[in-house]
Amino acid sequence: MIRLEQLHKSYTVGSKTVPALADINLAIEPGEIFGIIGHSGAGKSTLVRCINLLERPTGGRVIVGETDLTTLTAKELQQERRKIGMIFQHFNLLSSATVQDNIAFPLRLAKRPKEEVDRRVSELIQLVGLEEHRTKFPAQLSGGQKQRVGIARALAADPKVLLCDEATSALDPQTTASILALLRDINRRFGLTIVLITHEMQVIRAVCDRLAVIESGQIVETGRVLDVFLKPQHPTTREFIEQVEDSAELREVLKHEKAAGTRNIVRITFIGEKTYEPVLYESMREADVSFAILQGTISRMKDTPYGQLVVELNGTTEQVEEAIRLLLARGVEVERL
Repeated sequence: MIRLEQLHKSYTVGSKTVPALADINLAIEPGEIFGIIGHSGAGKSTLVRCINLLERPTGGRVIVGETDLTTLTAKELQQERRKIGMIFQHFNLLSSATVQDNIAFPLRLAKRPKEEVDRRVSELIQLVGLEEHRTKFPAQLSGGQKQRVGIARALAADPKVLLCDEATSALDPQTTASILALLRDINRRFGLTIVLITHEMQVIRAVCDRLAVIESGQIVETGRVLDVFLKPQHPTTREFIEQVEDSAELREVLKHEKAAGTRNIVRITFIGEKTYEPVLYESMREADVSFAILQGTISRMKDTPYGQLVVELNGTTEQVEEAIRLLLARGVEVERL
């Protein structure tokens, strides 16, 4: 468990105090992948660096497990930080060290026995799929390979928490997908708690269980990814969701249909196995209603399939109401547009 309680962070710039975080309250459950999404300058990187006190909060508490990190001495904090791994956007590798030496660095810093270091490095190189690159230097690696080294190095001390600060934003989409798949595998295999900072909703949708949206140093929305994605409450959240669905196109469709006098337009949301069942067809057939699909998508959020269809219903008022009742009875959500 990670708990942030009334967390504040401000900087002094000249004679002015500039707030970066204000009254942050978050609870991250053990073993989950928790996403924090925000625009550039929103405070998300400052927030994640407060979790391991690379940035010391101006006020509030940071509790990891049962330990309030803000109360520790420098020596005690150093010990606790070994339980928290971190990977970065620009990898932060030692350019003059090989892959295996980069991974071994935190273990040697902790003065672990050579046999233990060698064994652990071999395990991690195999885990991240870099067996053929162990003696190469960072300059000889692709961006994805460098990030795999960063992940292995962050896991070297067997942490309970892994912090990822924009870990995929310097990578192309295909490499991003492979890194996210690796993080999911690590999470499942070791029960590791992962906190993932990003500005891309695609990343959140692919791997996270829950998320928080940060804007101007404040958390403006939290919840399960599926709930927030399908029913966003805050304008900033809706902006991010537009990254992965063509809301502008939908607005044009609705404008055109309303101008044509069409009134019975609904958004139907399917979650889980109902996504693949003929729920729409069966309900419309029973209600004797014809329909036209104006927009639709079927995808997955982590392990959960979902679908959304924007549909025009054609029939009498009674028939349309019956169709909507049948859809609701079959366990799907219906929203009038």
